[in-house]
This record gives sequence, C-alpha cells and structure tokens, in this order.
Amino acid sequence: MKQTVHFGAGNIGRGFIGALFSQSDYHVTFVDIADEIINKLNEEKSYQVKLATEQKETVTIENVSGLNNIKQENEVVEAIQNATYLTTAIGPNILPRIAPLIARGISERAAASQENLYIIACENQIGATDILKKHIFEHLDEETKKKIEGTVYFFNSAVDRIVPIQDRDSLDVLVEPYFEWVVETKEEIPAVEGMTIVDDLAPFIERKLFTVNTGHAVIAYFGYLEGKETIDQTLADEKVANQVRETLKETGAYLVQEYGLNEEEHLQYINKNIERFKNAYLNDGVTRVGRAPIRKLGPEDRLIRPATQAKKAGLSYTNLAKAIAAALLFDHPEDEEAMKIQEMIKEHGPAYVLKTVSELEEDDQLTREVVRQYEELKK
Repeated sequence: MKQTVHFGAGNIGRGFIGALFSQSDYHVTFVDIADEIINKLNEEKSYQVKLATEQKETVTIENVSGLNNIKQENEVVEAIQNATYLTTAIGPNILPRIAPLIARGISERAAASQENLYIIACENQIGATDILKKHIFEHLDEETKKKIEGTVYFFNSAVDRIVPIQDRDSLDVLVEPYFEWVVETKEEIPAVEGMTIVDDLAPFIERKLFTVNTGHAVIAYFGYLEGKETIDQTLADEKVANQVRETLKETGAYLVQEYGLNEEEHLQYINKNIERFKNAYLNDGVTRVGRAPIRKLGPEDRLIRPATQAKKAGLSYTNLAKAIAAALLFDHPEDEEAMKIQEMIKEHGPAYVLKTVSELEEDDQLTREVVRQYEELKK
C-alpha cells in the first residue's frame, strides 16, 4: 500500500490532511509526541471524521497508525524511507524542531533509494515548506543535498478548513464540510483526493490568509471584547458582523490591486466565508480562535501584513488598525501569549508591543492609528 508520513496527529492532521490521504488509499503514519493519541491510533486503527452539519454525516478513516517522534526516532526514519509523501500540520513554530529527524530520514533514504519523496508543510504560514526546507538543509551534508536533487521535492501549499477544539478522549474529529488544499507545483505528482494543483500559489495563500484567517481573528478579538463565547454568537451581533465585513473589504482592496482579482467575485468570497463562520454546529470558541496573539500579530501574519501592504499601496487600513487594537486588548488569562502582551503593555505601552512583536516603528502612521483605536476601544 502507498505510504505517507504526517507530522501532527492533532485535529487538523486527523480531520483534514491525514483523512484525505486515507481516502486516497494511502496508509497514514501520524508522527506526534502525544502518547495518548499515538497509542489510540495503534490500538483502534481507525476513527470517524464528522461533518458539522444538521445531518452530521460521518466518514470512517482507516489504514492509520502512529509513532512518537521523540521515543521512536528509528521507526520514524524507517517510515520516511518508505513514504511517497511527507506532510506537516503542527504549527509553523514547531517546524525547526522536527527538521533534524526529517533530515536523518531523508539522508538514510537517499543512501538506499531513488524513489521520489514529496514534502508539503500544511501550515497557516506563507512559504511554510520553504521554511521547513531551510531547516532540513541545515542538517544535511553537501553530498546528500546533491543526491536528493530531482528525487526529494518541496512544495508550498495553502490549507483551509475550520476544525474547532473538541473532546480529547476520542480520535473522532468534528470538521466543517468546506475545505481547500492548494499545492504549488509544475511537476506531475501522485494524485491525492481533495488536493488542487496550481502554478502560482501566492494569490491563493494571500487570499485565504487575509480573508479566512484575518476574518476569523477579527471575529474572535471583537467577540472577546463583547463578552461572546463562540464565533457564531459573535456574528449574530450585527455591529461586529459589519466590522468584520469592513475589515475584509480593506484586505480585499489590497488583494484585488496586487493580484488582479475580480472585485465582485472577491466580495462574494468574503461573504461566503462570513457565512462559514456562522456555522453553529462548529461551536467554535473565541478564545481558541484568538489564541497565540503574539504569532497572529507577527509582521507577516493575518493582521499586520495586510495593514502594512494596504498602507504601502495607499489604501485604507483604518478597520485593520482597529482589529489590531482589539488583538492588543485580548487578555484571556489562560493564554500565555496574551498575558505576555499585557505585561509588555503595562510596562511600556501598546506602541512598544507593535515595535517588538510586529516590527512597526513607533512613529509609523499605522502604529499611531492602532494606538488611537486602542485608547478608544479601551474606553
């Protein structure tokens, strides 16, 4: 049977990428440090993916197993040697940590086989596979790098599926019906059900990041300020729904200008995604979606990059500035990054956070607008 190795046995890994491989007749070896999940995968050998719809349709995912990448390094290396695909869904910050083990697997594979291996990092990050490749190559000698030319391929991708936090006692995963997995390559590669191949990923990944991810974050941060618990409850507040739509019109104006998207079609895409977020069956918490605000306020992430790009293009960024200000007010006590931001604000003020976390100068127009909006929202 065809083999794939997937790093990350969490809900996205099981409910999205791993599920698509299983449905394409691959055996999926999930690699993770969570013993409880790994043990269950090896004992139960299957799980259910449930759709967040009124009918609650389910799909059985079979031909799965698990390995612990810390306790079972040799077995992971062996799995990499036999795989056609190697994918990740672990969060961009974890990619450097798994790179040495992947490099070892590639090295041993190169010594024994000339079969092609396709590596795709399925993360909410522009150029995530390029980042993973850079870290892997830091652990390969020059001879291996030459040997794998033309046999190990690295493809960037864009992924989109809402998977809320859920019961940790079960392997079953609740997911929204909609998904998109776009992979950039001009190579002929083995088919995977649900994978879309494109020549140029940039318009797809930025359209997704600055509509879906930006929109989701904006709903979460304004929902939190309004005392809402879930995303769908937040959007039931027309004031917040309008704020989200106006923010996404600003990111949309940049996308239309940068990539020549059809303005009317993009507005339909915005409205379609707002409808997705209203899915009450997902029961998606605002604190889950808003979590890790330091990452979300990064210079290349969903709030800061569209704002800086809009400013550079001479476009409006007032609503984006307000969304950034709302993110600075996200003080959920159980979120480590949120608490760190609050400490920084208490000691140095919001402009310091924007300089330290978002790489915005304190005298930047965008910084001044965010600080102004921050003070207004704080009232």
